[in-house]
Amino acid sequence: MGQWDQLTEQQQNEVERQLRIICRGAAKIVPEDALKQKLAYSVLSGQPLRVKLGLDPSAPDIHIGHTVVLYKLRQFQDLGHEVQLIIGDFTGRIGDPTGKSETRKQLTEADVKRNAETYQQQLYKILNPQKTKFYYNSSWLSQLKFEDVLQLAGKLTVARMLERDDFAKRFGSNQPIHIHEFFYPLMQGYDSVSLQSDIELGGTDQTFNILMGRTLQEAYEMKGDGQIAILMPLLEGLDGIQKMSKSLSNYIGIDEMPNEIFGKTMSIPDQLMLKYYELTTAITNEELLELKQGLQEGTIHPRDAKLKLANEYVRMYHGERAAEEAHNHFVTVFQKRALPDYIEEVRLRASELEDGGTWISKLLVTIKLQSSNGEAKRSITQGAVKINERKITDQNERVVLQDGDILQVGKRKFARIKIE
Repeated sequence: MGQWDQLTEQQQNEVERQLRIICRGAAKIVPEDALKQKLAYSVLSGQPLRVKLGLDPSAPDIHIGHTVVLYKLRQFQDLGHEVQLIIGDFTGRIGDPTGKSETRKQLTEADVKRNAETYQQQLYKILNPQKTKFYYNSSWLSQLKFEDVLQLAGKLTVARMLERDDFAKRFGSNQPIHIHEFFYPLMQGYDSVSLQSDIELGGTDQTFNILMGRTLQEAYEMKGDGQIAILMPLLEGLDGIQKMSKSLSNYIGIDEMPNEIFGKTMSIPDQLMLKYYELTTAITNEELLELKQGLQEGTIHPRDAKLKLANEYVRMYHGERAAEEAHNHFVTVFQKRALPDYIEEVRLRASELEDGGTWISKLLVTIKLQSSNGEAKRSITQGAVKINERKITDQNERVVLQDGDILQVGKRKFARIKIE
């Protein structure tokens, strides 16, 4: 008799409730029928499921796209399950080759430790610290002897490894694949063996690596049905087309300033707004349905829904007061088209200013409104740069600054000059 048949009606209802929450927004669950059985076992026995997420600390700045899997983890925590968060300090020294056309540069131990600490601070903005168990996979991977590594490598064939698109493409185009790169999915899968994980989360681009955990659990003859893979969709960025990424500048970083988060959120394409709500906020299924119906029927304006989302993001990552201030700033600058009440002051020494004026592109970098001369010149060309409400269009213009001058880049970046 299966676990489901042993449940009372109340317990069956609880399993169904958890299923609805867990399946929301998931792109794929492998194998889907086993998830219900695992939940039935958990409800019947009172044992929480072990839910794993692996993070290689190679890019510690978390953006909204990363929070898709983190919010799914938080849902598991709220349902009473155990989160196994693995900081890949060992695998991070290799780097995941997924989607790469060449071998990735290996991180140093110091790089990995520094990035891991930053990750941990940011993750607690979403996850419940009391319900989060952190592991460093060096604690078991670094202990493997060479004979253990050989045994691990013997569980898979080269043909299976070449089922991965990136490996297959590099092999087909005679680009090098180093042997150590094959070990990345093996090590990620071995994490699931070491922790006896029931479920592993990840993006759809991690399908091969995540399924490796199930494969290796079976190969090591672990008890149970093997871990279940829950694959979450990749979130499109602010351009509405490509995956959210810092390198594409189409992202919202959770550590960005409140005004920046608010303003960027208001630029999300209307057709993606519900997806952002569903995957990156704690909105309930009932609230999501109500929002969807309101947008379809025209009783909720897309701008109002976006304002609520922007408030929610700033509140989650900076608090209630910051959300209120960012909202007021947005209304003042964008809807009333006026300068904000508060503009950050940038102090410059008179001795630092050049006779005859300062190159505008250099000035924007100096006061940190732009990160590089190239970025500054692009903003000028696009007509996004103003001084005291006067638009600057000449990249080679030299500006003679006065105390109190206000510089602006785009609609969200301001600086008031204080000359000492």
